[in-house]
Amino acid sequence: MKTLRLICMPTFAAAVVGALFGAHSLAAAPQQTSRPQASAAAAEQVSPEEAQRRKDWSHSMLLKAAPGKGCFTSAYPGTEWKKVACGPKRTMPMLPRNGPRPNIVGNNNDISARAPAGHISTAIGHFENVSNVTSESGPVNNTGPSNANTYTLQINPEHFNVGGGTGVCAGSPNSGCGSWQQFVYENNGSGSAYIQYWLLAYGATCPTGQNWNQLSLYGTIYCWKNNSTGPAMVPAQAITNMANWTMSGQVSAAGDSVTMSTGTNAYTANGDNSVDAKDNWTITEFNIFGDGGGGQATFNNGASANTRTEIIYGGTSAPTCTAQGFTAETNSLSFGPTTPTATVPGPAVIFQESTAGGQTASCAQASTIGDTHVHTVQNLLYDFQASGDFTIAEVTPNFTVQTRQVSGAPTWPKAAVNHAVAARFGKTKVAICMAPPGRDQTPSVHVNGMLTAVADGSLLALPEGAGISRQGNVYTLTSLGGDSVTATVNTPANATHWINVAVGLGTWPAAVRGVIANANGSVNQIESRDHVVLTNPFGFDDLYHKFGNSWRVTGDDSLLTACNTDKEPVESGVPSDPFYANDLDAGAREKAGAACTTAGVAAGPLFDACTLDVAVIGDDSAAKAYVGAIPPAAVAIIGGRGAGAMLMKWWWLLLVLLAVIVIVWLLKRR
Repeated sequence: MKTLRLICMPTFAAAVVGALFGAHSLAAAPQQTSRPQASAAAAEQVSPEEAQRRKDWSHSMLLKAAPGKGCFTSAYPGTEWKKVACGPKRTMPMLPRNGPRPNIVGNNNDISARAPAGHISTAIGHFENVSNVTSESGPVNNTGPSNANTYTLQINPEHFNVGGGTGVCAGSPNSGCGSWQQFVYENNGSGSAYIQYWLLAYGATCPTGQNWNQLSLYGTIYCWKNNSTGPAMVPAQAITNMANWTMSGQVSAAGDSVTMSTGTNAYTANGDNSVDAKDNWTITEFNIFGDGGGGQATFNNGASANTRTEIIYGGTSAPTCTAQGFTAETNSLSFGPTTPTATVPGPAVIFQESTAGGQTASCAQASTIGDTHVHTVQNLLYDFQASGDFTIAEVTPNFTVQTRQVSGAPTWPKAAVNHAVAARFGKTKVAICMAPPGRDQTPSVHVNGMLTAVADGSLLALPEGAGISRQGNVYTLTSLGGDSVTATVNTPANATHWINVAVGLGTWPAAVRGVIANANGSVNQIESRDHVVLTNPFGFDDLYHKFGNSWRVTGDDSLLTACNTDKEPVESGVPSDPFYANDLDAGAREKAGAACTTAGVAAGPLFDACTLDVAVIGDDSAAKAYVGAIPPAAVAIIGGRGAGAMLMKWWWLLLVLLAVIVIVWLLKRR
């Protein structure tokens, strides 16, 4: 079957955010307990041709059904399953997600693949471009000491909505009862591959005679069990063999199964089809996590890998990226600096995770940086120096982002910076406001109009599954569906204060509109609220009046009213002319450029933006946003005062010319 895939492509916005936020610092790993592990496959050196043959063999075995019930194994290059004894049943639950997203991978902060149509029958997980992975450790069931090479691989469908009184939730009084299925490889001294089934928020005594385990969790009763055959036993796997692993989960009318390949050996076990996943499975999460109980797998500093999640659903179109996850277990990595975007072939999503990622999960990103450089979702860089409140992103009906831009007048009247940002996730509204002049420089945070304290290092749950976290001067807002806003609040002494804003989309492709959006899928087009499309190069008046004023918000339409103060009233204006680095006087341009050079910013449009930011803001720290950033796909040219103004200019020149001709003619008549 022809295949397509989503692959992670470099984007300037993601790189800017990575540069802005840097790496999240990791807590020191707990004391580790050594366990013997098999790692011969990782040490074996093979030719690229042989490595490809083994990869193809693994892929074929992941798709090959076992000949009957039970557990089976196969060794490379053989292609037949050999029946073996299953291992003892596992007794530990891998918990469903709960609460706000953390700043690391897991507990809903993840990237998943959604089928564009129909249902998923098979998902395959694999790690690519594994770099500097030398150790991993974690506790068992989130308790006790941290043990080396203790982790799980999980292929997780979404949580299936069932409802009390129907299907597998027939005995549940809870309208929110659901079901769930996990395909698990567990490594903690030995390895085992099995399937785990759940009745989520069942809220009553679990069904009898079906081997359900009852668990009091998140304020109600949950039910869980593993496949009745028991797990397929796998030799323990050291983390250094990570690049050789592949894993699959399959569902069909005939049954379900889990398969784990270590590179030269494959192991499979049948399941019980207990929650009818074949008629519900549309989204897949694959990753490495802690070993049960919501625990964490902690990697060595510098570890990095690309995670590949392939789906088979009956079509050949690339899957939709969705920034969601479904297990409560985590790992110590984070995302970036790149984000997934659609391309062929596949069908899969590929994304980078590392100890240096520093980002929350998102499927596409855009940003407004400095004074104010907009980078759109599709990689167009343009300047937008108007003052006032603007809708920069709108994904109906549940996600809106607005920023407040403040003019740099009187010193820099043609420039503006962000002083506030607000987001709406469903009915939940959050605003982050720069402290007004003369007050403590810690920004104020308002949730649904109420002032809310957010301590450094904290993670707060908000209504409707939203959350807010703070790491120093970086505030991250997230929704249950994966949309996010990251605000980096900059308050240098004796310099302009400003907020850099990054918007992450929880689904891509998506119909997004606003200042950071593109029109018609074109990097060189943007669109006003009333659907007027501007094509690069933009006329000045077209950009600031037709486009900019259409996205201006006031009164009840503004999410930023909580930020209103007497000391800093809301402005509403546009600059008199475009303003670029070349418009700076030679001394200011040279000084600011030197700061950008020292920071390591390469020549090009980002260097020019950096130069302008450092000069206007008055602090060299403004250059940090551009360090290591990927250049934009296109740069907008803003011409003069726009088409109307240019036409008026030519009319004036024509009138002057006519006046000269008349004067000359009159003089000659004398």
